[in-house]
Amino acid sequence: MKSFFMTAVVCLVVSGPASAMSDEDCQTMWKQADTDSNGVLNGSEANRYLAMMRTANKAMASDAAFNEAMFIENCKADIFKPASIDAGAPLEGANSFTEEQAKVRILAAGLVQPSALTKDEKGIWRGTATKNGSSVKVAVDYKGNVVAQ
Repeated sequence: MKSFFMTAVVCLVVSGPASAMSDEDCQTMWKQADTDSNGVLNGSEANRYLAMMRTANKAMASDAAFNEAMFIENCKADIFKPASIDAGAPLEGANSFTEEQAKVRILAAGLVQPSALTKDEKGIWRGTATKNGSSVKVAVDYKGNVVAQ
């Protein structure tokens, strides 16, 4: 039994995460992100991905260029993997996110221009953001679920 357990642990460690993004997935994502095809993400190209990195506590040097190699490295580490949303979200609960942290999660979810955020009596940050050029209502719960309506 002990050897079976050890074999299972070794297999898990060696195989790594089962859901890691592939080279092909990351290259496709890079091409979509680098809209001007200049080999560097900057301005609005970078906002979502920088927000995802902040959400994952991955710091980037302020003078570093957000180039393809850095993008692919973070992509393969699943930093840019779309977050799943819990059923029933937004969920009520004690929300310890600051307004800035809620905005970062909204940006990481692919929405832009989050504004008018206020935390309601249920612990849910609510406000507006832009999705595909249209204004939408947005909510961020205590688990970090972002829901746009």
